[in-house]
Amino acid sequence: MAGNGQTIIDLDKKRMHAMAAKDIATLEAVLADDLIYTHSSARLDTKKSLIGGMTSGSTVYTSVEPSEVKAQDLGDTVVLTGIAQIKVVSGGTPNAFGVRFTDVYARRGGSWQMVTWQSTRLPA
Repeated sequence: MAGNGQTIIDLDKKRMHAMAAKDIATLEAVLADDLIYTHSSARLDTKKSLIGGMTSGSTVYTSVEPSEVKAQDLGDTVVLTGIAQIKVVSGGTPNAFGVRFTDVYARRGGSWQMVTWQSTRLPA
């Protein structure tokens, strides 16, 4: 079914805000169990390790704000590209930076889940 682009843009914004709010219930629902999350530092996370880092406090997102997001609707898959401004405290060290990202959502069992995130840090 075409026309899913804006729905997924809105869902991804909700996911980003859930990361900053430590809304684990939303993240459990939106992130796929087989998620591959590639940070701008090239570090890889799974759903379990991403949420685990957030709940342990080793990675604390204080703000994730998307912009210039575009969607490619491929039916049961939607690919998002855009920019995000991220503020995070990782291992006790605060960081603020911008990234360009590619984000993939798949419809599974009637609901949408994020299956892949890949980001590249923007020049300062």
